Amino acid sequence: MNASKALMEMLRGYGVGEVFGLPGETTLPWYKEWSSCPDVKHVMMRDERSAAFAADAFARFSYRPGVCEGPSVGATHMIPGVAEAYKASIPMLVFTSDIPLHYEKRNMLTGIDQTAMFEGITKESLTVTDASELPNIVRRAFRLATTGKPGPVHIRFPIDQQGAEIEEPRLYVQADFKNCPGHRPVAELAKISEALKVLGSAQRPVIVCGQGVLLSQAWGEVQVLAELFGIPVGTTINGKGAFPEGHPLSIGVTGARGGTTYSNKVINEADVILYVGCSTDSAGTDGWKTPSLDTKAKIIHLDVSEAEVGNSYPIEVPLIGDAAATLRVMVEVAEKQEKKVRKLPRIKAIQKEREEHDAYVAGLETSNEVPIHPLRFVKELSDALPKDYAVVHDVGVAAIYMATFFKQAEAGRRMLYNYAMGSLGYAIPASIGARFARPNSTIVTLVGDGSFGFTAGELETVARVGGPNHLILFNNQSFGWIRAEWQLSYGKEYVDFATNFRPVDYVKIAEGFGLEATRVGKPDELGPILKRNLKKREPTFTEIIVKPEDKLVPPVPSWIKKAEKQGLAHIE
Repeated sequence: MNASKALMEMLRGYGVGEVFGLPGETTLPWYKEWSSCPDVKHVMMRDERSAAFAADAFARFSYRPGVCEGPSVGATHMIPGVAEAYKASIPMLVFTSDIPLHYEKRNMLTGIDQTAMFEGITKESLTVTDASELPNIVRRAFRLATTGKPGPVHIRFPIDQQGAEIEEPRLYVQADFKNCPGHRPVAELAKISEALKVLGSAQRPVIVCGQGVLLSQAWGEVQVLAELFGIPVGTTINGKGAFPEGHPLSIGVTGARGGTTYSNKVINEADVILYVGCSTDSAGTDGWKTPSLDTKAKIIHLDVSEAEVGNSYPIEVPLIGDAAATLRVMVEVAEKQEKKVRKLPRIKAIQKEREEHDAYVAGLETSNEVPIHPLRFVKELSDALPKDYAVVHDVGVAAIYMATFFKQAEAGRRMLYNYAMGSLGYAIPASIGARFARPNSTIVTLVGDGSFGFTAGELETVARVGGPNHLILFNNQSFGWIRAEWQLSYGKEYVDFATNFRPVDYVKIAEGFGLEATRVGKPDELGPILKRNLKKREPTFTEIIVKPEDKLVPPVPSWIKKAEKQGLAHIE
C-alpha cells in the first residue's frame, strides 16, 4: 500500500466525510488514490485561505476536526485561516503537499520552508519524511487537535512520499479522538470546593461564558449551575449561544463586541466573576476595562488551557479542566451542600434594566429609514428564520448588530463569529463548511462588502455545492469600520482616506456565478424577501444598502462615548 492510499484509509477510519481543498501539481499522486475513495468527499474551493476557513467552520458546527488541504504553491495562502483556528482553539488537520525535501535548498519551483511558516500558528507541524510513519503521524495529529486546548495541526506531505510504499501500514485509528473534546479532564476537587465556597458567599456574582463552553458543549451544565445559585449569565461574542438569551438570568453578550451598557454594568458591579471557557481577551472584556484590571471582584477561572487561566486577571480560584466535565462535578458537589440562593431584588433589578433596553431596541426595530436601519434588519431576519438555522457572520457591521440585538432563544452553536483574529473574508467560505457540518440546517451568511472582495470567487463554490445557503450582503460602499475609527479617533477629515469603493453591481456578480440575486432598498421590501428566500432549498443572494459606521455608530462601548461627544447618530 502506498502512503496516499494509507492516508485515505486513515481519514475514512476517523470518520472524515469532507476535506476542503484546492488542486496542485504536488498533490496529484495523493489525488490519484483519492479519486477511488468516494467515502471522503473532496470539496474543491477557489482559494486555499477559503479551504482553511471552511474547515474551521465545519469543526465549530460539527464538533469534529475540520480537514483542509492545499498544494505547496498555496501553502502561504492558508495562513489567515489557520491562524484564526489557532487563536480560536478550533480542532483542524491542515495538509500541505510539497516538493521532495532534498530539493528545498535548490530553489525548486513552489518550494518553501513550510514548517517554519506553520509552527507558530499550529499546535504542531509534522513532516512525512518516511512514508511508513504516516499512519502514526495522522494518529498523533487527531490526538493533538482534539485534546487539551484544541487547535490545528499541520501535516507536510512531500510528493515523493505520497507514492512511496508502506510494507506494514498499521492503519488502526484511535476512536477517542474522532470528535472534540477527545478527552475531558476534570479540575482538582479541592479547587472545585473552594470555587463553590466563593460563589456561595458572593452577593453579586456573574458567569461569563466564552467559546470554550460551545466547544465543550457545556451549555446545559452552565444553565444548571446558574439556576442552582441564581447567577446572571453573559457570553462573549464568540461564546454567543452558551446560554439561552430568553432565560431570565441571561444578560446577553458582554464586552467590546456585542456588549450593552446594562450587560457590561453587571460585570463591572460584580463581586465574583466565574469565567468559563473564556480567554479573557480584549474583545470579551472591552480592552480589559470590563472588568478593569484592578477589579475588586474575586475571579474564578475555568478553562481547559493552563495558559489561559489567570492570563489577564488575578484569580481567586483556578480551575483547569474541561468545561462540561468540571461543571458537572461542581453541580454534583453543590447539590449536596447548603446553598445561599441569590436574593430576588438584584435579579429583578437586572431584568428591569434589560426590559428597558429591550424597549429602546423595539422602538428602532420598526424604523422606516432609508438606507435600511440595522435593527429593522435584525427584527425582519429574526421573524424569517426557520426553526433549524445557522448564521455565519463577517466581522464589522455584519456581526455587531446580530451579536448585540438578535436574541438566540435556545442554547447551542447557532451563530458563528471569527473574533479571535477577526480577519475579513471569513463568512462566505465558512458558510460552505457550515453546509457540510449542518446539512439539514438553513444557513444564513451575513457578508460585508469589504469582506466580499476577499473571497467573491467562492460564490461559484456556493452555487456548485448548492443547498439552502442564503447570502446577505451589506453594502455601505466602504471599509465602514475603518471609517468609524477614523471619525471617532482622528476626525471627519480623515474618513475618506483608504476606505471607499467605487459603485459595484453585486447583483450582477452573484447572477454571473449562477445565484438568484435581489437588491433591497426599501424597508417594507425586506421582510417579504427574506421570508421568501429562506424557504428555498438552493442558494440565494440579497444585497442590502446600509449606512457606513461613521454615519450610524454601532454599539461599541468605547465608540459610544466619543459619538455622544461628537453628536453623531449611534445605537447603544
